[in-house]
Amino acid sequence: MNLLTDILSLTKDELTERLSKMGEKPFRAGQIYRWLHQKRVTGFEEMSDLSLTLREKLENEFTLCRIEPVRILKSQVDGTVKILYRLPDGNHIETVLMSYEHGDSLCVSTQAGCKMGCRFCASTIAGFKRNLEPSEILSQLYETERQTGRKVSSIVLMGIGEPLDNFDNVVKFLRILSSPDGANMSLRHVSLSTCGLVDRIYDLAELNLGLTLSISLHSPYDEKRSELMPVNRRYPITELMRACRDYFSVTGRRISFEYALIDGENDSLEDARALCGLVSGMPSHINIIPVNKIKERSYRSDRSSAQRFCKTLCGLGVNATVRRTLGADINAACGQLRREEEQKA
Repeated sequence: MNLLTDILSLTKDELTERLSKMGEKPFRAGQIYRWLHQKRVTGFEEMSDLSLTLREKLENEFTLCRIEPVRILKSQVDGTVKILYRLPDGNHIETVLMSYEHGDSLCVSTQAGCKMGCRFCASTIAGFKRNLEPSEILSQLYETERQTGRKVSSIVLMGIGEPLDNFDNVVKFLRILSSPDGANMSLRHVSLSTCGLVDRIYDLAELNLGLTLSISLHSPYDEKRSELMPVNRRYPITELMRACRDYFSVTGRRISFEYALIDGENDSLEDARALCGLVSGMPSHINIIPVNKIKERSYRSDRSSAQRFCKTLCGLGVNATVRRTLGADINAACGQLRREEEQKA
């Protein structure tokens, strides 16, 4: 039995090659690509300017990925929308749509679950299942715009999963996303957040895609960071910061550092001074985040402590801000809805 190819995961060049083998002319690839990524059809029968014969050939050769919204929560405070999606194989992921002055930003997942084991993160608790295909990452954009009627102007790869642990599929997603015949989104409007897979940071720098790299740091000390983030045992802070400086030297793109503040863990004056030393001389920005409350962990902080820590950093000459808390009334931080669904299952 032949497995059908996921057409939404193909680049335009790959689609052109496949259609050529089917006896179709190259211009057909552009036609079909625009139907898929601009008009965003949900079935081949909707491609009305293609012959019935070609549409039947597409049905026999390809499958068209669809993800199904299971739960949709909307904040009554700030309009944030959190959607739990069911993937074609029954796994679940989460997507969050957030509103800012510059437009709507979509936080997408890149894996069903996560292997990284960060202590304060809900995404890792329900366990890792598999990597997402390019089509499944892309479908979070298409389906969320379809469900909400809102236009997404930027994307953050900061949902469930570690993007650089799914490197090839994420890069392919980015190429499809930015294709002129596709969604045509500039990658300067995309931010990729990683816990610090150093070898993949170097790989990403070589591609020089133009996106913003965000590093989940959370402590300036190896011992504490290893406790919070097991990945640090493989890639300690010195190696990580060397990779960050290399990324900037190659791409010219400023690094953003995410710092989840935890009361009594990483919020001291000594922590602030050590953090300042780490980023000294490198164009960067530190995003202070009050840690998300999850029932399995006792970690706590609030916005006032985050603002105090931020003020300390700024006083030391560091570019820092406190991230806006969005969707607090719907637990918009990724991982919690998926965990509830997995527990029910």
